[in-house]
Amino acid sequence: MPRIGIGYDIHRLEPGRPLVLGGIEVPHASGLAGHSDGDALVHAVIDALLGALGEGDIGTLFPDTDPRFEGARSLGLLETVMGRLRSRGGTVVNVDTVIVAEEPKMGPYIPAMKAALGPALGLPEAAVGIKAKTNEGLGPVGEKRAIACYAVALVDLPD
Repeated sequence: MPRIGIGYDIHRLEPGRPLVLGGIEVPHASGLAGHSDGDALVHAVIDALLGALGEGDIGTLFPDTDPRFEGARSLGLLETVMGRLRSRGGTVVNVDTVIVAEEPKMGPYIPAMKAALGPALGLPEAAVGIKAKTNEGLGPVGEKRAIACYAVALVDLPD
């Protein structure tokens, strides 16, 4: 049975922290603040998958109050979610995402992000969509204080 989930995440930019998005490090003076590595793109994908499974959200499964997840690699958290999906006999059909950031320009890094996310999701790169947009100078994203990400996942689960 096909099921769809949607995910969203936003993190503040913090000077001197590595910018991790889509499972890779993107060169930039600021990174995303967070309990884990702050990878908002992977966090949005996780929420989309959990939504398709009818489960909670990333904060329910990996609370920021739990020291086990401090500094955790978000791709590792995604592996845990994929294990939950597989244990229910499910597979991911495709994932489509949007990164909303004023800077840095994401285009040059999208192929590497797809190469990191595809295997983590058990998908060919062609089934992983990643687009980058700006917020046209509006709000905290437009003011270069944050990066937001959206994701939609199509999952196939047995009845």
